[in-house]
Amino acid sequence: MENQHNYRPETLMMSYGYKPELSEGAIKCPIFQTSTFVFKNAEEGKAFFELAYGLREKADGEEQGLIYSRINNPDLEILENRLTLWDGAEDCAVFESGMSAITTVLLEFLKPGDLLLYSTPLYGGTDHFIHHFLPKIGVNAMGFVPGEESEGLLQRIKDAGLSDKLAMVYVETPANPTNALVDIAACRSLADACSTAERKVLLAVDNTYMGPLWQHPLQLGADFSIYSATKYIGGHSDVIAGAVCGSREIILRVKTLRTFLGNMAGPWTGWLLLRSLETLKVRMEQQAANAARVAEFLRTHPKIEKVYYLGFLSEGSREYNVYKKQYTSAGAMLSFDVKGGEKEAFRLINKLRIIKLAVSLGSTESLVQHPATMTHAGVSPEHKEQMGITEKLIRLSVGVENADDLIYDLNQALEQL
Repeated sequence: MENQHNYRPETLMMSYGYKPELSEGAIKCPIFQTSTFVFKNAEEGKAFFELAYGLREKADGEEQGLIYSRINNPDLEILENRLTLWDGAEDCAVFESGMSAITTVLLEFLKPGDLLLYSTPLYGGTDHFIHHFLPKIGVNAMGFVPGEESEGLLQRIKDAGLSDKLAMVYVETPANPTNALVDIAACRSLADACSTAERKVLLAVDNTYMGPLWQHPLQLGADFSIYSATKYIGGHSDVIAGAVCGSREIILRVKTLRTFLGNMAGPWTGWLLLRSLETLKVRMEQQAANAARVAEFLRTHPKIEKVYYLGFLSEGSREYNVYKKQYTSAGAMLSFDVKGGEKEAFRLINKLRIIKLAVSLGSTESLVQHPATMTHAGVSPEHKEQMGITEKLIRLSVGVENADDLIYDLNQALEQL
């Protein structure tokens, strides 16, 4: 009897979920650029729609047939199958942007009167949706700072009389752009403490900052692992996309609302991400190795005040303990305070030659940006100060270039301050 072998995700990225014999033997999945699919007969069409609308359970060995590209498409289905592998998820739903993934989850699982608990800082788009849209449909929100989830937050919710209103805990960890860490297991415990037999409090984690490689939220108790697939998953700054991983039951609800909102990813997006997944591990590992060298250079430079990098956490600290529990790498994102303020930060950014000034992260090229005036421009000055997003803070997404060249570029720019 042949021994079973558990192939690693990076191996399965080349072939998992794809049958070449169904596509004229093509070694790579073609782009299925079609809006609709032909049924063999009326009976088959009926059977496909029965499954699509949940009118009956699947028979043994039965698979959902192709109907219409708003519902399903081979490029999307194969991509979703492969994305489950990194997180150990039962299912996945992909979207045409990270924000459409985030907002679909919030719209499906929150109702008027519910309380959403969220970590700070959040990505600007998520923050705006929570504060400017959710109140319109009667959803309340309460923020907390990293570390508070382990001490005092549950009591604060109870003191406010809101523990029976809590429906979801939503966190980004590491936080953007400060790399502050939220304890996912502690958030799970808090959610469970506010759950009842009739109502489970859900835990959603935006895992974009660490990609699917270095942190696995579902294994730490999260119900959702959410991505802007534009970032590490896409990795080439040429596609906008989002993804949500979770249980079959939860993702079925996400996909159902996606069908009616119409914010599914298209076949071109699916094909581009399938291409990117094949190199995800080698890209991310090179980026992490480069980031470690760049961070070490910045830490010792006299014109740099502080470097925010997970590899520099103090052993024995709360954040270090969370890091050892949650992450397999220090990642490739870092921020640093230049000595001075906005003037010095801008001068440094403007003098860079190889590293490009642009928002986004996780791509093959290194990118730098100024959070206080760019990605977090809409955050109130008081909130920015509380979170450490100051005029001297610069965020750097490290790419796959030669690390010596990146260090040279940073050094020549720093010399001109």
